[in-house]
Amino acid sequence: MLSADIAAAVGDAHRSEWAFVLAATVRVTRDIDLAEECVQEAYAQALTVWVEQGVPARPGGWLTTVARNRALDLLRRNATQRRALPLLVSDEHDADIAEQAVDAVDPRIADDRLRLICTCCHPALALEAQVALTLRLVCGLSTAEVARAFLVSEPTMAARITRAKKKIAAARIPYRVPAPAELPERVDAVLTVVHLLFTTGHTAPYGTELVRRELTERAIEIARMLRTLVPEHAELTGLLALMLLTESRRDARLDTDGAMVPLEHQDRTRWNRALITEGLALVHDSLRNPGKYALQAAIAAVHAESPGHEVTDWPQILGLYNELARRCPSPVVDLNRAVALGYAEGPEPALAALNALATHPQLATYEYLPAARAHFLTQLGRADEARAAYDEAILLAGNDIEREFLARKRDAI
Repeated sequence: MLSADIAAAVGDAHRSEWAFVLAATVRVTRDIDLAEECVQEAYAQALTVWVEQGVPARPGGWLTTVARNRALDLLRRNATQRRALPLLVSDEHDADIAEQAVDAVDPRIADDRLRLICTCCHPALALEAQVALTLRLVCGLSTAEVARAFLVSEPTMAARITRAKKKIAAARIPYRVPAPAELPERVDAVLTVVHLLFTTGHTAPYGTELVRRELTERAIEIARMLRTLVPEHAELTGLLALMLLTESRRDARLDTDGAMVPLEHQDRTRWNRALITEGLALVHDSLRNPGKYALQAAIAAVHAESPGHEVTDWPQILGLYNELARRCPSPVVDLNRAVALGYAEGPEPALAALNALATHPQLATYEYLPAARAHFLTQLGRADEARAAYDEAILLAGNDIEREFLARKRDAI
């Protein structure tokens, strides 16, 4: 096969199989860094072996076998040295009640992946470290992509991930699924992880794809499984509702030429009605005690129930953003609230709210702020300022499809 075809196949396997391969290898090594090294070597080996032998029927199984064999070889050679190192504690009891609970939910769930998630989200780690480590290890995101999700610099994130790995080993955090009684204390951290996993897949921070479908689907899969284990958690229900309603619009986000279509111009007949129906039912359950995910799900529900952008109930959306900003203040919430303000009350108050956010350090490299400013500047007829704002957004955008969309908007002024 051609090297380009093999490179594409390896890239697909990285996106879809990374978590499974790494989790299975960590179970052998009980050393995250060593497991990562072996998995990376397996992917590198695939680039050459698959050229000669072809892409295997089960790429994930092939990669797992190669990575684990490499790990076992290194473990045998370094056995004496490793006796002095802090390693992950493995819990292999056949009667483990947590394992039984997972099997009862769905025997197809990859136990090793769940072990990895729960290890990364252990309460001994700081919340930010839990999220960053899970995105890096479970999702296979690069350090740069994880940094972008957190709106911090790459060196800062690299240091955070390194400290988290060392803490796992030094604290002897067990590599196992927590018992059902322990799950509630992990839920908040896991929800943050799942949400960032979904948002990273919904609009890929970098690259030529707008959507990384394998990430959004994986996030929804994890949320469904967790909701079965912790059914009374309103925020988990809200997060699942938010993701389903957002995912329902996926097919309408690109036109036939692969160009991005903004919400206001999407063909709503292409929205997935089954996901909308499921999501709307979950929104009602989550609003009994609404948190940030339930409120965002309620906003998504207003869009889902509207027959068109021009008749969307923007005052209701603005009210929900006001409540979200009160309960869970953040610069990104303030930005989204400013956009809703523009649709509810006009471009001038929106621009004033956006300008007030211009000096916020967390938004300094966030392309959606200058893009939003450009949109409302265009509506106000301030063409030169709008073009300059679009230029800024284009420079900050890492996704090629988003960058092309912003360039078309700029050129149309």
